[in-house]
Amino acid sequence: MKIMHVDASAKRERSNSRALSRFFIEQLREEGVDVDLDYLDVAVNTPPHVTEAFAIATYTQASERTQAMKDTLAASDALCQRLLDADALVLAMPMYNWSMPSAFKAFVDSITRTGLTYVNTADGRIDGQLGRQKVLFITSRGADLRPGTPFSSMDALTPSLKAAFGFLGVANPTFVDAQPLQFSDQQARTEALERARGELSAVAARWAEVSLTMQEELAAS
Repeated sequence: MKIMHVDASAKRERSNSRALSRFFIEQLREEGVDVDLDYLDVAVNTPPHVTEAFAIATYTQASERTQAMKDTLAASDALCQRLLDADALVLAMPMYNWSMPSAFKAFVDSITRTGLTYVNTADGRIDGQLGRQKVLFITSRGADLRPGTPFSSMDALTPSLKAAFGFLGVANPTFVDAQPLQFSDQQARTEALERARGELSAVAARWAEVSLTMQEELAAS
């Protein structure tokens, strides 16, 4: 299984989202999945933020782009191809002030590309091109934003991720959210991380079952 694994936390070894995403990849391997990992740390290698030149080049027909436009889009083109080549996406990030880190937003802007990750059909529809990929979002949150909690309405991260990737064809992403972490006592933090690891283990088992079944079917054909 070819997995594109993206981390977005500004923290390094102290990052809970990074630790949880590593845990998930390890669980997949323990389940017997042959993982081909394509790793990107957008906190270190942040895609360029959108510029006027990028916007103009994006919406210029490919056949009409100048060499300068092609050069402007080259990094985005390559990043889009990495997503399209993957069988699954594991996208890990903390929640910063109710939404995604700016480095991950730059990633979203870079991969939302007409003619590559989505196409406009003849009948006027938007056809996202990432419908084949399994998608897992692993998030860490300082407060408890689960449904029914006092701050649940302040979760802008989940709906923005669903909207952005839904536009690209991802209909049913999986979310594993570790919360509360920052604004809680030690017991609540420990329970939140244990709960997240349990959920990730279950997701890894499901992905492994599908992957191994596909391998068996290919071997038998």
